[in-house]
Amino acid sequence: MILQSLRMTQRDWRAGELRFLLVALIVAVAALSSVGFFVDRMRAGLARDAHQLLGADLLIGADQPVNPNWRAEAQRRGLTIADTVVFPSMALSGEGDDSKSQLASLKAVSAAYPLRGNLSITDKPGTPDTITRAVPAAGTVWVDPNILTALNISVGAPLKLGDRTFTIAHILSVEPDRGSGFVNFSPRVMLSLADLASTHLVQDGSRVTYRLLLAGAAPQVQAFQGWVEAEIARDNVKGVRIESLETGRPEMRATLDRAQQFLSLVGLLSAMLAAVAVAMAARRFMLRHLDACAMLRCLGLTQNQVTQLYLYEFLMIGLIGSVLGALVGFGAHFVLLETLGKFVAHDLPPPSVIPGLQGIVTGLLLLVGFALPPILQLRNVPHNRVIRREQDPPQVAVVATYGLGTLTFIGLLLWQAGDVKLGLLTALGFLGCFAMFGLISWLALKSLRTARGAFKHPSWRFALTGLQRRPGATIVQIVALALGLMALLLLTVIRGDLIGAWRQSTPADAPNRFVINIQPDQLADINRRLVAAGITQPNLYPMIRGRLTEINGNVINPETYQEDRAKRLVEREFNLSTMVAVPLKNEIVAGNWYKDDQPEASVEEGLAKTLNLKLGDKLTFDIAGQTVSAPITSLRKLEWGSMQVNFFVILNPKAMVNTPQTWITAFRLPPAHSNLGNQLTRDFPNLTIVDIGSIIQQLQDVVDQVVAAVEFLFLFTLASGGLVLYAALLSSQGERTREAGLLRALGATRTQLSHAQWIEFALIGSLAGFLAATGAAATGWALAHYVFSFTWAFSPLIWVAGMVIGAVCTFVGGWIGLRGVLSRPPLETLREA
Repeated sequence: MILQSLRMTQRDWRAGELRFLLVALIVAVAALSSVGFFVDRMRAGLARDAHQLLGADLLIGADQPVNPNWRAEAQRRGLTIADTVVFPSMALSGEGDDSKSQLASLKAVSAAYPLRGNLSITDKPGTPDTITRAVPAAGTVWVDPNILTALNISVGAPLKLGDRTFTIAHILSVEPDRGSGFVNFSPRVMLSLADLASTHLVQDGSRVTYRLLLAGAAPQVQAFQGWVEAEIARDNVKGVRIESLETGRPEMRATLDRAQQFLSLVGLLSAMLAAVAVAMAARRFMLRHLDACAMLRCLGLTQNQVTQLYLYEFLMIGLIGSVLGALVGFGAHFVLLETLGKFVAHDLPPPSVIPGLQGIVTGLLLLVGFALPPILQLRNVPHNRVIRREQDPPQVAVVATYGLGTLTFIGLLLWQAGDVKLGLLTALGFLGCFAMFGLISWLALKSLRTARGAFKHPSWRFALTGLQRRPGATIVQIVALALGLMALLLLTVIRGDLIGAWRQSTPADAPNRFVINIQPDQLADINRRLVAAGITQPNLYPMIRGRLTEINGNVINPETYQEDRAKRLVEREFNLSTMVAVPLKNEIVAGNWYKDDQPEASVEEGLAKTLNLKLGDKLTFDIAGQTVSAPITSLRKLEWGSMQVNFFVILNPKAMVNTPQTWITAFRLPPAHSNLGNQLTRDFPNLTIVDIGSIIQQLQDVVDQVVAAVEFLFLFTLASGGLVLYAALLSSQGERTREAGLLRALGATRTQLSHAQWIEFALIGSLAGFLAATGAAATGWALAHYVFSFTWAFSPLIWVAGMVIGAVCTFVGGWIGLRGVLSRPPLETLREA
């Protein structure tokens, strides 16, 4: 039976019956396997570099210096320790008016750093790295290559940090605990921890991250971790994060989990469209093998034997297509690595076979869910079809077919999403989109009946009649192509429109510079400098770091809330402020601004919603060891797009007496005074100046990289839509051939029928492009209105682009699928009929 099935497979392959089915499986499996191989290598890199990602066996991070009792306990237990201090600051090179500054991420390290892994340095970009166990010597720094490029300096040049000038000794190539290549917006400057105090950069209110690194035997490390966690719970310590080899950079793992979910769902959209093509190809295969099945039954084969023959055949095709798809996905994952090259390390370990096996399983599941029901109907072909070919083909069990396909679809979604809620919501979104596009397509076909008389040319009537004669196939073509085009339009045209709309919504006078860490005794001088640079009435606001500890006398912690954003807000320190008048671009939406005769708090309405706060609730903050409590007396609405300085919580001045404060300001720097930042950094080394324009450009570069990867995956989606279009055309090829033969026998010319085909393709492609553009524009409007809160202007170009691209796709697919329909002589067609 297996040998007979193999011979049948070879015959069907030579006849071209199985090639399309194979291509559809390859596209479906490749779309998912490419993501699988990419994520597998990323996870393998995280597992391999677990020690290096921490630079230790255990890491304790805190917003304040780590408790000295914890350090003493670690040493008592025989653990090796090291310290790092990380914070943003300005790096300055040059003298006088020729000085240049660059925002950098400073990292001061102790002599034992790193406890796990190694640093790599070089003296010239592009030269081989040298592994070292040393740290920067006193008076020297090691820097990222970007620092040298930004400041136009080289190794050996002086670099000023705060009140101290250092010499650049080496270029820092590899830093084990920085994040395994994930993007960092501020280039690194590393110095010795012993030199940090001389810079005078760490002052009251500075946003600094302190890390205690520990290493030792696994039992000792685990015992110490348990002891520290108990201490934190007992004293309700805030702002402390513990990372171990088991958690290993949780922010990186969370980012990777979200990336896997998103990319897998994108790939699954391609797989689902390809699965529709598989189902259509399987039905065509069934219809073309009715006579062969009847002959096999006449030769003595039972229903079960016929079923076995075709099951073996499809199993072989499924295995071959899935293996080839996994190989294509393996090659495609290198494109993802290239497009996301800024975010990942370049020395990732080779992938395992697991993504390939998962791809093969996915291909077989798609085959079972979408191709098996039509094929199983071949067992029901009667013997007498050999002499009575006018009998209708066996009807596919509709409930079984669509039920099995839907269950397969939802099962794959849940598997790829890794989350029941996300998977079910995505499934509803996919099915809803299919249904909506299908309904609109059906209504459009119905409305074409009234358009038959719009043109008197016969080709026009032939085209409309052909579309209405095959409504099911036409709707499937339109929906599949529309989904593929919508995905690409959303990432290309709509993305550009969103960015353009966001830029237009930003006021022309919006600040492009932020200056933070201003000390109270520097206020008058900096205000004078800003006025001299053409900045009228600069607004400087106090900034006070405080942690929310209680609400209405109840102690809060991350476990108090379910939402992730609320958990993060409770864990972090707030930037609080105090002022007499309502700040710019702030609107009181509930309550009243305080009168400053008693402690009061004004809260941003979004924060209040996230933390379930309301007027009258009493907030308690820990500010550098001081406890400050105040009731909420007003809620404010902020214009975040104004780029002004904004605060979640503002307390009245009376409540903030004797609290440590630094100051912050935002302003628009005229191009003629672009050197002001360098001058301020030179004269006030403690300042941190943020160039909003450069940060936005870096964010834009990151978005472009990510979008390039997603666009690549959506090419699989467009290819799948094209396969559905081609499958629908193939399924109607026989019917179209007979129609063409009959019409030509009745007097229609070949030119008229050819024009009718092109009109039909143009209508299908234009409608698919119109639906795609409408869906993409609606998504863009929803993002602009509900997510980014700025005005969205609909551009007619997106509909023009969608309809033109859709028409081109259908022209190409139609020419490939139906180029031989009109070439057959009418007499030959009529004889076969």
